[in-house]
Amino acid sequence: MGHEYLKETERPSIEISDEVTEAVDDILSAVRERGDDAVREFTERFDGVDRESIRVTDAEIEAAREDITDDERDTIDQIVENVRAFHEEQRDHIEGFEKEFHPGVRMGQRVVPVESAGVYIPGGRYPLVASPAMTIVPAVIAGVDRIVACAPPTDEGGIQPAQLYAMDAAGADEIYCVGGAQAIGAMAYGTESIDAVDHVGGPGNVFTTEAKRQVYGNVGIDFLAGPTEVLILADETADPELVATDLLAQAEHDTNSRPVLITTDETLAREAMAELDAQLPDLRTEEVARECWNQNGEVIVADTMAEAVDLTNDYAMEHLQVMTEEPRALMDDLHNYGSLFLGEGSPVVFGDKSAGTNHSLPTLEISKYSGGIWVGTYLKVLTHQEATPEGAARLAEHAAAVCEIEGTHAHQLSAEARRRDDEDE
Repeated sequence: MGHEYLKETERPSIEISDEVTEAVDDILSAVRERGDDAVREFTERFDGVDRESIRVTDAEIEAAREDITDDERDTIDQIVENVRAFHEEQRDHIEGFEKEFHPGVRMGQRVVPVESAGVYIPGGRYPLVASPAMTIVPAVIAGVDRIVACAPPTDEGGIQPAQLYAMDAAGADEIYCVGGAQAIGAMAYGTESIDAVDHVGGPGNVFTTEAKRQVYGNVGIDFLAGPTEVLILADETADPELVATDLLAQAEHDTNSRPVLITTDETLAREAMAELDAQLPDLRTEEVARECWNQNGEVIVADTMAEAVDLTNDYAMEHLQVMTEEPRALMDDLHNYGSLFLGEGSPVVFGDKSAGTNHSLPTLEISKYSGGIWVGTYLKVLTHQEATPEGAARLAEHAAAVCEIEGTHAHQLSAEARRRDDEDE
């Protein structure tokens, strides 16, 4: 058994350069110390925009609504509805409970939302219109009282209209025209305009990712992520033209994106590579997609499907697209991915843009321990217990014994006091 790399690149890591780390530390420190003044300075320095108020006004939201077409509004509204429906179903399957585990001893859990959350909506090369639904709607469904959203300004000085409309339609309570690490710092630490939140999340570039890492502990975060990834797992039945098309769909995101094909059929692999080369010249995003494919694309031919599955789990990619004769037959064996796309009728673009599952997903092998943003991102599972005198006496015996072994004397006395209360009665 073995596998052959027809195209191989070095695997990336989550490590961030010292230069970025230091730059972000300077930005966060300034925001923490000088609040709105620092935010405005960084917005002018990095975005070339000087706004009197960083908070987006109702008039700006209404202008954004009027600036896009009826069809564009309908499309955004449908995306929000699809995401809402899926995440409502998620919430319905997260339950609290309470049970008497021993006579006189009741224990349970409650599922409650964080009180406030901040989400970052990236701008950059493509101001992503579906991102507001993916980060804001789950917080709405979770029941978060206050949802703050930040997005960077365009050259015109405001948030891209379709993005702004989507942020409002998704349910953001407050929207601010701030980008980059300064937005993360403003939400985490608070400024004169933005009250601090309890949780910060959402995708972004290396600077916003590093900012999330640095503010973690002061606030909760979703996860750290890098550029987008796709792994297509295919056999001889896959259509090489579709394989190529779907690899390029991720390659156009960023020159640092990762498109990977793992297959059991060398003919399919070579035909897909040829198709990809043939399709590139017709892409309006050819320059980015070509550089990404040349630098980061991989094609691996495995001897068996079992080996292909093992490799797929080892790569632990953000998007896993299964294009085999029976995709569902592999489901139980696949367990490291952000989101799974089964069959040729389920390209990653559907999950990214319209289906309703979340597209804020783990990259850089983080899917080995996290599944990305979901309604539970904004929920806390809180446990509780209540004991009658009889139940307390039962627990006290074992608790006191453990404390004696540990040498935690005050704990032991606390436990033994409950035994005396029972004896007094």
